[in-house]
Amino acid sequence: MAVREIPMIIDGQAVLSQSQEWRDVVNPATQKVVARVPFCTAEEVEHAIASAHHAFREWRKVPLGKRMRIMLALQALIRDNTDELAALITEEHGKTLPDAKGEVGRGLEVVEHACSITSLQLGEVAENAASDVDVYTLHQPLGVGAGITAFNFPIMLPCFMFPLAIATGNTFVLKPSEQDPSSTMRLVELAHEAGVPAGVLNVVHGGPEVANQIVDHPTIKALSFIGSTHVGSLLYKRAADAGKRMQAMMGAKNHCVVMPDANRSQAINNLLGSAFGAAGQRCMANSVVVLVGEARQWIDDIVDAAGLMKVGPGTQQDADLGPLVSPAAKERVLGLIETGEKEGATLLIDGRNCQVHDYPKGNFVGPTLFTDVTAEMTIYREEIFGPVLCVVNVETLDEAIAFINANPNGNGTSIFTNSGWVARRFETDIDVGQVGINVPIPVPVAYFSFTGSRASKLGDLGPNGKQAIAFWTQTKTVTARWFEPENVSSGINSTIALS
Repeated sequence: MAVREIPMIIDGQAVLSQSQEWRDVVNPATQKVVARVPFCTAEEVEHAIASAHHAFREWRKVPLGKRMRIMLALQALIRDNTDELAALITEEHGKTLPDAKGEVGRGLEVVEHACSITSLQLGEVAENAASDVDVYTLHQPLGVGAGITAFNFPIMLPCFMFPLAIATGNTFVLKPSEQDPSSTMRLVELAHEAGVPAGVLNVVHGGPEVANQIVDHPTIKALSFIGSTHVGSLLYKRAADAGKRMQAMMGAKNHCVVMPDANRSQAINNLLGSAFGAAGQRCMANSVVVLVGEARQWIDDIVDAAGLMKVGPGTQQDADLGPLVSPAAKERVLGLIETGEKEGATLLIDGRNCQVHDYPKGNFVGPTLFTDVTAEMTIYREEIFGPVLCVVNVETLDEAIAFINANPNGNGTSIFTNSGWVARRFETDIDVGQVGINVPIPVPVAYFSFTGSRASKLGDLGPNGKQAIAFWTQTKTVTARWFEPENVSSGINSTIALS
């Protein structure tokens, strides 16, 4: 099989980088090299930003209806090419094909939301706010925006960024993850097939140097980032120093509370799917389960159900979870499991020696489960980003809420219960940005904003929904009075009052 050379997209054209630094893109189930991606030169990044800057002059003037029709065409193309996009995700990321198709569907939701741009970008007007004075707001594009995405959702995360950014009249420079770029590149190709003009959507590749160049560049007006807390915090400070707006969705430590009145099989199945799906490589994965009261008696059932989950390559029809994205990711997870044992947690399921027939080189780690986990342990404090579930026991709902609120992260949390009172108490008192009630992964539908909080988020406005429209636009307020022809002035008014 030929190894793909991943191009840049600059001014609507696929361009091969002249960089001397290229990285292999590896199938995590087989370790076969499937593509090579460049770390673009500073001149190439500059060219991409200049292309976006030039295209903005005309794109900002394109009527809302035309932008809407491009988004309509893009959503149809994504729908028609779901299988191809999912296959590329599975080949380079490793997640199962059903999970990959689900990811494409969640990305598609954002594009469908962008199809409503003709109403989303409307301003407000107050007629006769003063005598013959009208006040109205305009939501105008900022200019050139940029996005930097993590590896774990190579379709969904770019869709969290560029569709609404360009639908509101901005142009865009995207830097996808170098670990699995092919599906992202195909998505951008589909955007151009849908009618996105040359220069409106550009793609560059690289590491910290490219990210820093994007953040520092005076032409970039706003940056969306999804990735690790360490990188996001550094880029956010850099963006603030450069005087530009940024949204940074970062790390997490999500909890799932299980009340004793919950439907046992539903709660366990949903919990395990959230913890171990995509091999735990989700920022919204519930990596901690808090069993309240008598729910601690369910631990044997949780262990039994986890033991039935199948590990295999993402192309395996009945696989529940695939490999981790890289050997380095696997080694990190294995090291954290070892640390959990050393620090005193009880290892009930050990996935370290997971063997998958015909895939001896795959980055596989099986479902792993610890009990007797405390808040001081490394496996609780750090985001493992692997198929490792920590079990915590508490006596009451109040203890569960206090335990979760003491964690610095606030990306997502869930509760399983059949009590409306308990659910309402939980959603009111929990200090986490996204809450699921009998829903294990509470990523909201795209016409609501992604609202992680505390250490999981920097910036006031998140992706998707109304917040994204506000993030990618500048509100301009106009106060206007039109005088009757030949109207005679009544003299100088030196006050601030509108009359």
